Amino acid sequence: MSKIRSKGNKSTEKRLRAHLVSAGIRGWHLNAKHIVGTPDVVFEAERLALFVDGCFWHGCPDCYRRPKTRRKFWDAKVEGNRLRDRRVNGQLKRRGWRVLRFFECTIREQPHEVLRKILSSRQNSIR
Repeated sequence: MSKIRSKGNKSTEKRLRAHLVSAGIRGWHLNAKHIVGTPDVVFEAERLALFVDGCFWHGCPDCYRRPKTRRKFWDAKVEGNRLRDRRVNGQLKRRGWRVLRFFECTIREQPHEVLRKILSSRQNSIR
């Protein structure tokens, strides 16, 4: 499993990008490797970083289902991901970035709420 390298949560990221495009939201780019944590979507002018978190890998409170086998391993894995998320959020905030994280289920089930939060956060940076 350690040899498998992630290429991102492609379908969910595509869904978010499609919502951004259909809403006419511009000025973003993808997977900014030069920014801590490699955000999935970045609005560099507004210093806004968006992360798309997989429900299983990041332990979504609404839909995460704890595996029945190897529970210690999976509990540690998910908790490690959550700790890394908090650490990255803190590092970005200390550098003057705002961070938004969305679980894949939220992007799928509440796209208008996701877009509202993004637009609101972008407007707050202009002020």
